[in-house]
Amino acid sequence: MISYVKGEITYKTPTFVVVEAGGIGYHINISLYTYARIEKLERVKILTHLIVKEDSHTLYGFADGEERQLFGLLISVSGIGPNTARILLSSISPEETRSAILSEDVRTLNSVKGIGPKTAKRLIVELKDKLMKDSGGIGISIPTEDNTLRKEALSALVTLGFNKPKVQKVLNKVLSQNPQVPNAESLIKLALKQLSS
Repeated sequence: MISYVKGEITYKTPTFVVVEAGGIGYHINISLYTYARIEKLERVKILTHLIVKEDSHTLYGFADGEERQLFGLLISVSGIGPNTARILLSSISPEETRSAILSEDVRTLNSVKGIGPKTAKRLIVELKDKLMKDSGGIGISIPTEDNTLRKEALSALVTLGFNKPKVQKVLNKVLSQNPQVPNAESLIKLALKQLSS
């Protein structure tokens, strides 16, 4: 198990980073929550979770232990794969996810792409007690503006599995309604809400 990767970020997008450590470049999938926290960094210590399948070894990275722990809990639930867990943690923060499960807020969980009412209820049933045993939460760090907001948002949403023409249409709509979107993370979250409705 790879617990963390520490090194220089050689490539960065809202959905993955490449971190060079010991002469090896690690491709690490991340959520928007993590992207917001490492966006300005050149060097990073990123916590990881390795998913091993027959045909692939995939690393998922996290800015903090709370997000990594929550990711592990999410993927332990039947019907929630790593990509759905990442979309969930990109749509709402770990603290909001934890809060939604603890307060049995099906509507908030259901607003995330890939999570229907049955899956939302299963998340609550299977994780509420586990989360009750834990305590504490960490807030979100907001990234600063970026000139390539639209391009970053498009790339991130397509990587997350959305149809490119549909994403372009939604981004146009979101940007026309919110011309002062401060950063790529905010733009992607606004687009995710429309794409998931």
